[in-house]
This record gives sequence, C-alpha cells and structure tokens, in this order.
Amino acid sequence: MTNAAVINKRFDHSSRRLRLQTLMRLRWLAVAGQTATVMLVSFWLAFPLPLVACGLLIGALVIANVTLSIRFPPTHRLEPFSALCLLGFDLVQLAALLFITGGIANPFAPLLCVPVIISFASQPLRYSLWLMVLAILAISALVISPFPLPWYEGETLLMLPVMQFATLSAIISMTGFAAFYAYRVSQEASLLAEALAATELVVQREKHLSQLDGLAAAAAHELGTPLATISVVAKEMERELGNDERFGEDVQLLRSQSERCRDILRRLTSLPSEREAHMSRLPLSSMIEEVVAPHREFGIRIVLADRNVGEKEPICMRNAGVMFGLGNLIENAVDFAREEVTLTVSHNKEKISIMIEDDGQGYSQDILGRIGEPYVTTRPGNERAGGLGLGLFIAKTLLERSGAALRFENRDTSKHGARVTISWPRNLIEAQSTN
Repeated sequence: MTNAAVINKRFDHSSRRLRLQTLMRLRWLAVAGQTATVMLVSFWLAFPLPLVACGLLIGALVIANVTLSIRFPPTHRLEPFSALCLLGFDLVQLAALLFITGGIANPFAPLLCVPVIISFASQPLRYSLWLMVLAILAISALVISPFPLPWYEGETLLMLPVMQFATLSAIISMTGFAAFYAYRVSQEASLLAEALAATELVVQREKHLSQLDGLAAAAAHELGTPLATISVVAKEMERELGNDERFGEDVQLLRSQSERCRDILRRLTSLPSEREAHMSRLPLSSMIEEVVAPHREFGIRIVLADRNVGEKEPICMRNAGVMFGLGNLIENAVDFAREEVTLTVSHNKEKISIMIEDDGQGYSQDILGRIGEPYVTTRPGNERAGGLGLGLFIAKTLLERSGAALRFENRDTSKHGARVTISWPRNLIEAQSTN
C-alpha cells in the first residue's frame, strides 16, 4: 500500500463523521413539527385522524432520542454505518406517519427527502445510496396506502392514478436532484479543505527543508576553506613526520579526521533528500519519548509504562498531527498534575492504545460531557494551568483525523486525577511499506 493510499484511507475513515448532537437536534425539531401538525389537523381543523397511531410513532422518535442522549455524550461522532441506521430509522418513522395519514396524497410527503439529503451531504457515498434505495421504497409504498387523507367529514379527497404517479415521480426526482447537489457541494468543500491543509503542510515542509539547505550550504562554505587549509598543512606535516615515532601517528590521525569532516559536510548538503524516508519511520516507543521529552523539565514526574509482553513493537509513520495532538494532551496533564503523570502504552495485533493519567483534580461533571468543544474553561482547583479550549479541540480533531478514538474520564474513586485514552486500529498508524 502506498503512502498516498494510506493517507486517503485515514481521511475517508474520519472526515465524514456526523456529530450525534446534530441529528438529535434535528429529531427534536421533527418531533415538535409532527406534534404541532397532528394537533392542528385534529383539534383546530377537526379532521378525522388516527391520534393513537400517530402518537405512538412520534413517541418512538422521542424514546430513541432520549435513549441516545443518555447512552452517548453530546460530542460523540457517528460511524457511517451508525449514521445510516439512525437516518434510516427517521425515514421509516416519517414514512409510517405519512402512510396512515393519506400516503402520497399527504402534502408533507416530500419531507421524506430530508434524511437522504443529510446523508449525501455528510456520509460516504456507498452508505447514502443505500438510504436512497430505502427512501424510494418508502415513497413507493405511500402510493398503495389504504388510508384516506384527513379531510372534512362526509367528504373523501381522492387522487387519480395519473396524479399519484406524477406526485411519486416528482418526489423521487426532487430527492435525487437535491441529494446529488448536496453531495457535490459537500465533496467540493471537503476537497478544498483537504487541498488547503495539504498545501499548508507542503509549504511548511518546503520552508523547513529550505532552511536546512541554507544552513548546510552556509556551513559548507564557511568551513570548507579552513578545512582545506588544515588538510594541506596535515599533508605537509605527514610528509615530514610520517616516519617519526612520536608524531607520525598523530599527524596521520589529524589528516584522516579533516577528510572525515569534509565528507560530513558533503553529506549534510544532501541529508534532507537522502534521509527523509528513513527519518519518517520510527518505533512507537521512540515516538512517545520524542513527544514526552519537552515536558520533563517542569517539576512533574512522567512515568512510562509498557503493558506488552513479547508483542512486536509497531513501527509508526512520523505524523505531525499525531505528535502535536499527543503533545498537547501530555502538556495538559502536566499542567494539572500535582506530582506525577503516567503514560501507559499497549498494543496487540489489532490495536494501539496510549493512556495518559495525572494525579490532579480531574474533570468536573459539567465539563466532562463537553470536552472536545472549543472554549471549554479550566478544570477546577488549579490556577496555574490554562484552559481546555482551542488547543484541546485542535488536538482531538487531529488525532481523530488520524483514525484515533479518544475517551476522556476521571480515574477511579480511589485515585484522583483525569484519564485520557487514545486508541488506533494498528493498520492506520503503523508504517506501511510501499508497493
């Protein structure tokens, strides 16, 4: 697998995750709209309506929303399959409500396109197409609904078959067009964001390499002349003292070392291009140590623990986003710790996990459910530490973009402090060999 393929796989894995809270808010809006419509039709217009069945269907949406709010934090992001299931449930619930209130004749039937549009705007294409198929089946089922449209008592509003077919075609066409439009706009926005991020990384990399090249050229230029002089003088001394028992060996050593310095300068000028591939791969333990090193000088003890016995250590790609994200989490733990921060690294054939624990005050309950959102304020009881704002938000986003799953929690009741667990599927973070 090439590096480009790995990058694309990681991007596809994490860039299209819909936030659960977004779907929940849309659901509450749907509950409010459906309830208001049923009440208006039944009590104000006094149209005959199956109130019990409508109430059960709306109640199912309420129960599902409450269950999700209890089971998951507001910042939870859905995997594509989970998002497909939730949007599919919403579509089926609305289709059932329309089915018992007139079917295709119901003026709210075009609302069936809303879950499909949301999916095409936020989810991978293969999942959205399945939802599109479900929507077409649901819309088609409305045509054969035996339930009449709620209307004035003693009157029945009938739709001719040709009108039903026309309405069916219009709704399906509108769903397809709107879905395609949402998908194209979403794709263009994602490609633009990815291109801007890649451009920024390339510019930074080229700037760094350019600076290294300039320093190497300057060093070669400045040191070339004195080294040449030393080499000439060493050759003359070797010619005169080469057979001298006291100084001959030292002169030969001086000349060989001057030649070695010149070789080092020559290699230095080509180091970025020759060593780049080698330096981009490093063992997991080396990556952790490189991230931890800048935070050891702040009076807080950092303990590294390894839970692996006999398991081969992963070789990871040097990922600036991953290293920045881990560094930010470690810095946050050091800021809030009293005496010690513990990093526990574990890995097996399927997963790599890093657990960061501190012995500070931990997270308060109101902050714990909102970690990962920008502008969240500090933990209580520690005035020397900064906030959990944009830095943590950026770190969490970068790590999730690499395919990581993060869990923020407090340690056991017997131990004070906070715990952050970061885990990746091993194939996402481990270095891949090029074909």
